[in-house]
Amino acid sequence: MAKGDRLARLDVQREEMESDYREALIAALRITAGGKWGLFDHRKDRVARAAAAPVVAELAEIGEAIDAARTQLGLPPFALHAEFLASRGPVGPEAVGEPKQAQAWLDRLAAEG
Repeated sequence: MAKGDRLARLDVQREEMESDYREALIAALRITAGGKWGLFDHRKDRVARAAAAPVVAELAEIGEAIDAARTQLGLPPFALHAEFLASRGPVGPEAVGEPKQAQAWLDRLAAEG
């Protein structure tokens, strides 16, 4: 029974971490939608990259903890974190800017609830 209790507690912690991740991501997306570049790292701008680094590091830390918990629970990796990481990095000249991309993310997250 102890293992079952531990797993149940871990699942509750996972849910709380996922909620924290979502809140932190939404806060960062709001800032980016407001015009501050760097979250998605689309430009080779050291200043923007440095400004966004603490937020990106926090999201990565929480995301890794969530994935570790999900692995223990036999669940697939945390999709929201994987999607965020995949959306970062250089893009072509036809891509929308970070503020528009952030707003699209906010709209999608709001629709998902």
